Amino acid sequence: MIDALVCSEPGRLELVRRPAPEITPDSALVRPRRVGICGTDYHIYEGKHPFLQYPRVMGHELAVEIVQAPEGSGFAPGEICVVNPYLSCGHCVACRAGKPNCCANISVLGVHQDGGMAGLLSVPPGNLIPAEGLSADQCAAVEFLAIGAHAVRRGGVAKRDRVLVVGIGPIGLGVSLFARLSGAKVAACDRDPERLAVAREIADIDTIVAGDDPLAEIDAHTNGEGFDVVFDATGNPQAMERGFDYVGHGGRYVLVSVVNEPLTFLDPDFHRKEMTLLGSRNATMEDFEHVMAAIRTGAVPVERLITHRTTLADAAADIPRWAADKTGLIKAMIEIGG
Repeated sequence: MIDALVCSEPGRLELVRRPAPEITPDSALVRPRRVGICGTDYHIYEGKHPFLQYPRVMGHELAVEIVQAPEGSGFAPGEICVVNPYLSCGHCVACRAGKPNCCANISVLGVHQDGGMAGLLSVPPGNLIPAEGLSADQCAAVEFLAIGAHAVRRGGVAKRDRVLVVGIGPIGLGVSLFARLSGAKVAACDRDPERLAVAREIADIDTIVAGDDPLAEIDAHTNGEGFDVVFDATGNPQAMERGFDYVGHGGRYVLVSVVNEPLTFLDPDFHRKEMTLLGSRNATMEDFEHVMAAIRTGAVPVERLITHRTTLADAAADIPRWAADKTGLIKAMIEIGG
């Protein structure tokens, strides 16, 4: 039997005892050591996730320790690994095109199936990446940073580009970091001055406070030209629609956040600018490896991103509290075991 933190229904978290996952010939048994708490987890707790069935064990930002792995997998007991939580089918049109991040049959740990807020977890060996010098904290930060790195790659960010990131939560901060590492000149826009101060300090970027008229501030920042690449990481449909106005002629607009409702834009402006609209979903192994390499060089200060910590037992009380009040919160981490 193992401990597991179960979201049995919206607004209800319970630490329960349940059977350990079964060991199969094609899966590795792992022990979660760190679990990052994501915006998705807060949405699941609040009942705002559009495609989720309860009860659910959350947790997809994972650092794990190998307990048992299939023979020939290359993994040894005690080894620390990053988990790629996107389980793809390998044969759909997206997988055949090398895009398992948007697999037609994707199952994401902690969302479509139970995740890592538990004592043990079963994972396909192909979704494990050896830590190779990264700490457990660093491993658990890779997934959310990889979403930002993937978005930057989707946007084709280059050194000459002027980039705007709207919404500076953890995902937007990751986009900002990797856009800057691509050599672009990066600005961030948010209504929260505290988040912008963190972005200035950690990502070394320009910041714009989104007041009553953010377009006027953005026009002033770009001499009325707009940005070459704009990323939305707000999860707010009104903000996502306003973002079309921030894109310069010939520019790209990348939607990183997802909302479960229609979005509209003015078609003449879209065509006048010859704008490119892109969606960015999840991340690929290429993005995971890129993030891990950046952490190893010290380019991404993971220790400054982790602001809150809890245990599996205390998370049942802490997650509701943090869902209601995110003051000072960048990334919260559940510590399990060593």
